[in-house]
Amino acid sequence: MAQVEGLMRLMEGEHVGPFNLGNPGEFTMLELAKVVQETIDPEAKIEYRPNTEDDPHKRKPDITKAKEQLGWEPKVDLHKGLPLMVSDFRQRIFGDHKEGGSVA
Repeated sequence: MAQVEGLMRLMEGEHVGPFNLGNPGEFTMLELAKVVQETIDPEAKIEYRPNTEDDPHKRKPDITKAKEQLGWEPKVDLHKGLPLMVSDFRQRIFGDHKEGGSVA
């Protein structure tokens, strides 16, 4: 939802140019995979594959422009936001009313 707020501020304003609405918290792909695994399916297997040539070595977006010109920054970190997103998607897709993001 936080990125939606940033997009709305961008559309409603007179700002021109690209804006990064990512989360500046840096983590590795392995860390991301483990959070997804914990949230969705603790039994899921993590597969290791070679990086592509264009794979970025640093995954920390610079949101300075969004902060300064839109007054926007993310409010929810990955560990809190992913379970909320999973829960919302499950409810929308499957009509699931379970709390949290883990599978029973």
